[in-house]
Amino acid sequence: MDRLDRDIIGALIEDARATYAEIGQRVGLSASAVKRRVDRLRETGAITGFTARVQPAALGWTTEAYVELFCAGKTSPAEIGVAIARHPEVVSACTITGEADALLHIRATDVRHVERVIERLAAEPFVVRTKSSVVLSRLIDAPPALARNESASPA
Repeated sequence: MDRLDRDIIGALIEDARATYAEIGQRVGLSASAVKRRVDRLRETGAITGFTARVQPAALGWTTEAYVELFCAGKTSPAEIGVAIARHPEVVSACTITGEADALLHIRATDVRHVERVIERLAAEPFVVRTKSSVVLSRLIDAPPALARNESASPA
């Protein structure tokens, strides 16, 4: 992936609805050259899709929390993933270092809803305990930044 690919991805992160011509003007390529690069980036899996960013409150999801899961024995990440995927309120999850085995990001309609989700999660057979934090305010809520690989040679 060269600088132009990164610039194209950056333009798509900012506005996935931008035309190839608009992106081309921004990065110094023709619309057809941008299209070829986007097609290649999709084929290689660098671009996995295009989505709309929606304000969660517009969908009624006004409360969010982070929940640490502490699991029994040697519960595998795959087992955790299958179980938590059944909970639509879990919008992201990852295994982590430290005492907890996984960290879940939950969106819900209110605190009572968060409580019910945590109760359902705690009832999973491998969960020993949970630790949760309710978000009071979001300080930064930006789309993912495009990190530059400093060791890569410039294009």
